Amino acid sequence: MALQINDGASSSSTPRFIYDIFLSFRGEDTRYNFTGHLYQAICDKGFNTFIDNDLQRGEEISMKLLKAIELSMISIVVFSENYASSSWCLDELVKILECRNNGQLALPIFYKVNPSEIRKQKGKFGVALTQHEENLKVSMEKVQRWRTALTKATDLSGLHYKEGYVTIHCSSISYLIVFYKL
Repeated sequence: MALQINDGASSSSTPRFIYDIFLSFRGEDTRYNFTGHLYQAICDKGFNTFIDNDLQRGEEISMKLLKAIELSMISIVVFSENYASSSWCLDELVKILECRNNGQLALPIFYKVNPSEIRKQKGKFGVALTQHEENLKVSMEKVQRWRTALTKATDLSGLHYKEGYVTIHCSSISYLIVFYKL
């Protein structure tokens, strides 16, 4: 179902969206369980979904990844307990929220984490951010952007996953995409 939507602002044939969905997640937490199953289910429904399975790893987030976020209609952020320990995940979140300001949709999923822990930056989220602050390679300004993004993300209406109970269905995502296209 790859979307080729022109933004209407220009007459060029450059599409505004190439991907229906961009998945942001902490790989070691959810790649082979929740996110892997979510990815398969939404692909089975025909949605062109970007997942970072084949990207080169390095210290800085790939430009290809940032471009994929820009070219996605919806970003789904799967917050898990170690999400904030990844500078890549946090950089993705900042970019996702920037794109949201330009009309894209962002949908948080709280996977076995309480949104208030993220909002208040307590528990593992607080520890991870403190570790980033102590890392000499990361500026305090960047950590503050991450903190702000985490707080803003918890203000969005999201979905919760608790052990043994799932509140997300592909039909919900289908509805969001159809509604968003209108």
